[in-house]
Amino acid sequence: AATDPEREDPRRDPRTVSGSSQDRQQQPLDSRTMENGTLREKVLTLDSMNPCVKRVEYAVRGPIVTRAMELQKELEQGVKKPFTEVIRANIGDAQAMGQKPVTFLRQVTALCLYPELLNDNKFPEDAKQKARRILGACGGQSIGSYTASQGIELIRQDVAKYIERRDGGIPSNADDIYLSTGASDSIVTILKLLVAGQGKSRTGVMIPIPQYPLYSAALAELDAVQVNYYLDEENCWALDIAELRQALNAARNHCDPKVLCIINPGNPTGQVQSRKCIEDVIRFAAEENLFLMADEVYQDNVYAKGCAFHSFKKVLFEMGPAYSSVVEMASFHSISKGFMGECGFRGGYMEVINMDLAVKQQLTKLVSVRLCPPVPGQALLDVIMNPPQPGDRKS
Repeated sequence: AATDPEREDPRRDPRTVSGSSQDRQQQPLDSRTMENGTLREKVLTLDSMNPCVKRVEYAVRGPIVTRAMELQKELEQGVKKPFTEVIRANIGDAQAMGQKPVTFLRQVTALCLYPELLNDNKFPEDAKQKARRILGACGGQSIGSYTASQGIELIRQDVAKYIERRDGGIPSNADDIYLSTGASDSIVTILKLLVAGQGKSRTGVMIPIPQYPLYSAALAELDAVQVNYYLDEENCWALDIAELRQALNAARNHCDPKVLCIINPGNPTGQVQSRKCIEDVIRFAAEENLFLMADEVYQDNVYAKGCAFHSFKKVLFEMGPAYSSVVEMASFHSISKGFMGECGFRGGYMEVINMDLAVKQQLTKLVSVRLCPPVPGQALLDVIMNPPQPGDRKS
């Protein structure tokens, strides 16, 4: 007997689709799945997924980069192009561009990863001492163990001492230090604490334009309101307080701006803020009751004559108690840039200042959900924060 093609292929039979609506019939087959000879709509589709995720854009790893990787593979396969190489300028990945790792950093990391090397006379004694100290602070003396969610206490203490040296003796408390998976993870964590409200009460977050796309991507994912303020291109991408105020006042018509993000030194613009500019920003944040987020990841990348890096914390405390006891702030640093360039180890930290104690407990709870930052990254961070000193024994 002749067969009916509509009956032979259930994908073409509208009666086999739950609901049999025309809209569902027109869905692509990969959004539906076969079950007992009938088509069943998938639980997770583009229509049903979190709409905030769909709004996320991250050009650093977007379609241009994907196409660049395709071109690179074609070149490797011998496909003729009007060029011979693809230079990736989408992300600050120093070692991918040829920067060599610092030997001492890798020696200590290698010793931590494979402690049998502590018996190898090819490694200098000061590197072995560093490794033993770090391993002694790890559970089971192994960096394969979990650590405290906030990070290894010994390393947080070393970070606090580094900050004190950097900032001319201004105190830093290890309890205010949170180690993280690079700086990006801690930036997103702080934003999670800050974003709340609905409609006109939804949190607005002020970010510089141009910006590092992490900020716009995170705000889209968190469904926060992005409040742009524009850097002055004609004045070396300077930050103008009048522009900040204009952006803030305009945003208050449709959201509740609570956060001011500063990237200093600038990414991607490269400007280094003067001390006066930082003072003006701190005054502005204090006057407008804004939480300050200071992204200082590029603090070791200052080269121009007449430029110097000033940490927001140092300037804040040198402005006196009227500001240092009031302004709430989180600052961020990582091992990915500067002379280190150790992006792949994903090590970093944040320091929180004047955070409400109850909120700080919530922050600790939030980071504990991820158990702990990568332990090799913590170890490498420690060697950078606590570098070898003159007089350390080499052999």
